[in-house]
Amino acid sequence: MRELKKINVLGTQYTIYVDVTEKDNLVIRDADGVCDFTTKEIFIAPMEQNDRTYQSIENYAKRTLRHEVVHAILFESGLDHNTEWARNEEVVDWIAIQFPKLMRIFKDLEVETF
Repeated sequence: MRELKKINVLGTQYTIYVDVTEKDNLVIRDADGVCDFTTKEIFIAPMEQNDRTYQSIENYAKRTLRHEVVHAILFESGLDHNTEWARNEEVVDWIAIQFPKLMRIFKDLEVETF
């Protein structure tokens, strides 16, 4: 397990760890990534090409990290506490998968920033 980076998520510092195994932290069991709201940490398992990975492992790793960051954003915004959809893995995955496409559209329109 190694620390990748510390990030600011809506005013709260989260630490991202990569190459996390069950020996490092049991929360990663049966998961490619986990966002722990109680410790403000994101854990990403070692990425290996397997039958569940339908794309390049690099793209899958990025998508997994985006997915866990979306969880952190929804939690820190308070939506995780008050809605069903903010905890829904399909919704979180949709945001994580579509974000790069949305960003390209917004950049093309030159509306990606204030």
